[in-house]
Amino acid sequence: MVYYGKPACKNNHENYIEIIKYVFSSYKRESPLIVNTMGWVTDKGLLLLIDLIRLLAPSHVVQFSFGRSSYMPDLTPDYVDSMDGLYTKSKAKVRNRGYQLAEFADNLEFADEEKESPLVFIGHKLMCVQSDFVNRKTPRNRDSHNKVLRDLAVLGYLGQLQPPVPQTLSPLHGLIPYQVPFNAVALRITHADVAPTHILYAVNASWVGLCKILDDVRGYANGPILLAQTPICDCVGFGICRGIDMEKRLYHILTPVPPEELRNVNCLLVGAISIPQCVFKSQRGLEGTIPYITTDYNFKLPGASEKIGAREIEENCEEKLYPRPKFYQKIN
Repeated sequence: MVYYGKPACKNNHENYIEIIKYVFSSYKRESPLIVNTMGWVTDKGLLLLIDLIRLLAPSHVVQFSFGRSSYMPDLTPDYVDSMDGLYTKSKAKVRNRGYQLAEFADNLEFADEEKESPLVFIGHKLMCVQSDFVNRKTPRNRDSHNKVLRDLAVLGYLGQLQPPVPQTLSPLHGLIPYQVPFNAVALRITHADVAPTHILYAVNASWVGLCKILDDVRGYANGPILLAQTPICDCVGFGICRGIDMEKRLYHILTPVPPEELRNVNCLLVGAISIPQCVFKSQRGLEGTIPYITTDYNFKLPGASEKIGAREIEENCEEKLYPRPKFYQKIN
């Protein structure tokens, strides 16, 4: 599993493709593989879907639609043959029957006899499913609808922190966190460019991906250790940074991931996936100020309305493929 850290890939298609390649390279072909695409099928989303069909070379493609859905062409082998994707060319622009994708083949695992010949995709069987389900999602409410589904997924994951016996839910301050030293893990904000002096503000009370990078982060005296690039790496699970102890230089992490898996974690990735507000607002057993909630807030500060201390990465920002993380250390 890889933590992408964003609800959509509209501003970073190449990174999305690289993550797909990274995950697909671990598929051993010992059992059938089902790929659930993200559902973005307009404009560049359709072209990206064509790239994925060529990259993954499925034997079957199941295309769902319903009565009020906007028109979308049937993704037949002939249609995929004739269309350019974002990064791949149509059949008319290559010599062979399929698609020779050397840049994709270099990152996939094949048997020795398969490696001797170029990577050629020969098509798929299309299965169209017309649903009678009435979809309440419209272009106007799409964002709020998707956010509700993401919040439900996060709440379901956090439910693993609660006792198995039904009883009153424990608030964040009632759960025992793991104490993680600053110099034991590296940090990276994946969705925005945040000044090093603001990194810990962004990490506190945030949803974090618990990841494993190949680089050794040990050897730094104090920390925090900051990554200069977003790595493509394994993610063992998720958690909440419940607090940061600046005196003892510790992160307090709440997560249901077993301790034996946490021993391999050496990187925390913070993305644009937010924690549902009810998690913070519904903390019982407190008197006075509720942690993480404040009314004393100046909305006139630059960037205070939405992305505090962050600047969006420009769409044309280029990153090397499979970037090797670079470290630099915050100086206090």
